[in-house]
Amino acid sequence: ILTEKVSEPRLTPAEICTQAYEQYLREARALAEATVLNYVPFIRSFLKDRFGDGPISLSCLCTHDIVSFVQRQATRLHMKRAKLMTTAMRSFLKYARYRGEVVLDLAAAVPTVANWSMSSIPRAIPAEQVHQLLASIDQHTGMGRRDYAILLLLARLGLRSSEVAFLELDDINWDAGTLSVQGKGGRRNEFPLSDEVGKAIAAYLRDGRSLTNSRRVFLRAKAPTCGFQGASGVGSIVRHSLKRAGIIAPTYGAHQFRHGLATEMLRQGASLGEIGDLLGHRHPQTTKIYIQVDLEALRTLALPWPGGVR
Repeated sequence: ILTEKVSEPRLTPAEICTQAYEQYLREARALAEATVLNYVPFIRSFLKDRFGDGPISLSCLCTHDIVSFVQRQATRLHMKRAKLMTTAMRSFLKYARYRGEVVLDLAAAVPTVANWSMSSIPRAIPAEQVHQLLASIDQHTGMGRRDYAILLLLARLGLRSSEVAFLELDDINWDAGTLSVQGKGGRRNEFPLSDEVGKAIAAYLRDGRSLTNSRRVFLRAKAPTCGFQGASGVGSIVRHSLKRAGIIAPTYGAHQFRHGLATEMLRQGASLGEIGDLLGHRHPQTTKIYIQVDLEALRTLALPWPGGVR
């Protein structure tokens, strides 16, 4: 029986251009995989928006094309995603100039996204919902033990989803009881590994994690058996866990645990400096957003963090 050969779909000019840019980020710039995965979708959308399925002529780009795209997209995105989009756009336009396809410095034309970080209170998951969510996880299965350990890292240490996704076995110092995490800008931050979090990770590694050459702590539950491609894998676990537990949380994202931890610390008397140190904030302004939580929390700012120096 003759089988009909299925031809691979032909790439559009926009996709070809995007792939070339992606290769440049990996090989010439040697950027982290998470950064590449974050930048590329924005550039694919921009090229598709500007050129459709037709030929790509970067020399035809003008300031109006850049500003128009950013303004239209920014209204649909969360502020952090909008800022990431503008960073990706500047990166791509510098790449286009580097290749000689663009003469003008169009990267300078990318609008700046206004910083509204102090305009509203962070959406933080309440402590009682964290407790309810953790109690709902079935720890009798390998996947359940994995999800439980991941949720604990988010809730107890306030790690970012990308930090959890890219955590490696060598980052855990079992003797010292510490966790070394690569945060923003490639900086490494050291966290204390509490008994609760340590036991959860150990339970997953001992009875739940597949045998593999991968050094990632957390692996996908489905084939191929490897680490998560990016932060979205952790975000998916959070979203599905909340829905299974029937919890109506402030959001379905992973970052609410980070906000929840900071809010709870503030209410229990931690200083902004202590909160900033735990969350790995480089600038005090980033931590100041939590002073909006409530007046009761503000009255406790002068009190020491429980367990600290008295």
